[in-house]
Amino acid sequence: MNNSQRPIARKSGLVVQEVPDEVLVYDLDSNKAHCLNRSAAMIWKSCDGNNSVSDIAKLVEGQAGGKVTEDFVWLAIDQLSENNLLEKQISSAFEGTSRREVIKKIGLASVIAIPVIASLVAPQSALAASSCACTTPGNCAVLTGCPNLANCNSSGVCAP
Repeated sequence: MNNSQRPIARKSGLVVQEVPDEVLVYDLDSNKAHCLNRSAAMIWKSCDGNNSVSDIAKLVEGQAGGKVTEDFVWLAIDQLSENNLLEKQISSAFEGTSRREVIKKIGLASVIAIPVIASLVAPQSALAASSCACTTPGNCAVLTGCPNLANCNSSGVCAP
């Protein structure tokens, strides 16, 4: 493991929403939504290109009020890199080790939650439905991408 690496959190092409105990990140390029738990979010925010993995461990430890190891930080960095949430891809620090083994090792030494990033692909159909919204009958025909229909249904979507 190269603990001198200084990862940089990706900022462009993302929509970020902070909510209690987690950060929601929508990637406009890949059409994926990511939910970073508190631990993963603290690590992601600490990836500023100035902090080494060791520095990030100390920062997160101070914020979380519990012991944070470099392996703990690497687990989050590996996930951030896999999900394209860093400026540059970083090779896995746990090459040849299963994630289960890593989590088991880190979990025994950690008093704060293991960093977790849950991701899903947003369906394209959701975008299409919102682009065909209408407020009055007759304006479906003038909306781009909508069928030439003259009625709005009760949900405000162009309908036959």
